[in-house]
Amino acid sequence: MASTRKIVFAPDGVPPLPVFSQGVITGDLLYASGCIGCDNDLKLVSSDIKEQTIRALENIHKVIRAAGSSLDHLVKVNVFIVDLPGNFAPMNEAYTKFFEGIQVPARTCVGVVALPLSALVEFECVAEVVAPK
Repeated sequence: MASTRKIVFAPDGVPPLPVFSQGVITGDLLYASGCIGCDNDLKLVSSDIKEQTIRALENIHKVIRAAGSSLDHLVKVNVFIVDLPGNFAPMNEAYTKFFEGIQVPARTCVGVVALPLSALVEFECVAEVVAPK
């Protein structure tokens, strides 16, 4: 049986490293790789957890759009956060603001020791890819 996997590339997104794709669609699901709060030159936008949260979510949103989906079709978000006790509340405040007016997806939040580029937060997600009607 031939694979139905489709690699997703968001031209306006953060360029992926050669070892992974920005996202992969299989069936009607998009699996988006982890995104941190960096610009397209791979520089963190700030040392502030709220600003990193918003940029990381904007980055992953670009991948979701490139896949033909939207935030309304998010199924699950995994959050990886450095210093969970100290950073959870401000991250959650920015996360809540980003998803204002949208039915929020399932979510898991995991405390980690470190993230790439010394980021404070990283998001990965699964979203439905719904065919246009």
